[in-house]
Amino acid sequence: MNISVPRRITSLAALAALALAGLTGTATAESRAAAAAPDIPLANVKQHLTDLQSIATANGGNRAHGRTGYKASIDFVKAKLDAAGYTTTVQQFTTSGAIGYNLIADWPGGDPNQVLMAGAHLDSVSSGAGINDNGSGSAAVLETALAVARAGYQPSKHLRFGWWGAEELGLVGSKYYVSQLPTAERDKVSGYLNFDMIGSPNPGYFVYDDDPAIEQTFKDYFAGLGVPTEIETEGDGRSDHASFKDVGIPVGGLFTGASRVKSSAQVAKWGGTATAFDRCYHSSCDTTSNINDTALDRNSDAVAHAIWTLSGTTPPPTGTVFENTADVSIPDNGAAVTSTVDVTGITGNAPSNLAVGVNIVHTYRGDLVVDLVAPDGSVYSLSNRSGGSADNIVQTFTVNASTEVANGAWKLRVQDKASIDTGYINNFKLTFP
Repeated sequence: MNISVPRRITSLAALAALALAGLTGTATAESRAAAAAPDIPLANVKQHLTDLQSIATANGGNRAHGRTGYKASIDFVKAKLDAAGYTTTVQQFTTSGAIGYNLIADWPGGDPNQVLMAGAHLDSVSSGAGINDNGSGSAAVLETALAVARAGYQPSKHLRFGWWGAEELGLVGSKYYVSQLPTAERDKVSGYLNFDMIGSPNPGYFVYDDDPAIEQTFKDYFAGLGVPTEIETEGDGRSDHASFKDVGIPVGGLFTGASRVKSSAQVAKWGGTATAFDRCYHSSCDTTSNINDTALDRNSDAVAHAIWTLSGTTPPPTGTVFENTADVSIPDNGAAVTSTVDVTGITGNAPSNLAVGVNIVHTYRGDLVVDLVAPDGSVYSLSNRSGGSADNIVQTFTVNASTEVANGAWKLRVQDKASIDTGYINNFKLTFP
């Protein structure tokens, strides 16, 4: 804290579900609740901190802007995200005579016009490894992003994660990122969540009081644990959320305290001692021994809770499902291809709310024309080169197909109408209520 961005990995559960569903066109009954946030393994978060400590140790004891340890930290986080199926971008900027780096990671799918973003600064000060400040926030955001991938999570909003450079020099990296976003892209960011120093050794539990909905999400989580919270004031406006707030983006976040002394009332509330929340703040002793495991565990789970809660999860439709899970390659700027499901055993016509589940992996959805073709050849348009520069189409469409006989061969038809970008149909399903 400155007080002075491949193919999606499928979860084991999802693989098991596909195995039960069987081959093309097999029907299953689904009645599932909206996904709850997973528990974030503390051991995984701490391993990320151990790795960041090792990077600092091998690079002069720090991970500061302009130093080799910072670039190594960026490379470390990026490799994890690339392997998990994220689309990553390293953004460069220059400050204090050195090149700085932001890392942006986008999870495929979700509404590109509604982006939920979470981030943390990855740089340390030059005097130490920066494990609480801010390896803690960086590691928790990283492990939550990896949990998204493990779950094959498909929220209705688009998820984006960021790791900022040169925060310790005045929020330089996040300010640069925001300044480079066109106004239309800023308007798509429905919220930014910031996590800076969330494992302080003598912790408090502080919640940003900026956006009411985000604030309440965190308060509700901690209330469920029986942990009281207070409004964050020590670093108010002095971490990367300020860069987003200043351009009108709703923000929120968590903090466990820095150099300010914990009051006797706070000791009674949270335990600990009437000393600094982090006695190693901006010091060489901010190492892996400078972390409170309980605070790190609670706050890491809170990160996941907020992302799952605020990303607008759409519960899967219930009913009888017919699905084709076979991959179908989509030729670049070529002929249309189809994926077919054979519907049987349904009485009468299709419903007026036929749910059409589409999962298309593609590097540029703006090239794609996607239609549902009924057994009699009637065509229902699902997506006509929409979505701008976003990739993939992972979405459930609702079609009024009440004039169609339900049983028969239904097809998802996809055509790539421009050159360069490529992809494939990952799966296609119809849900009859």
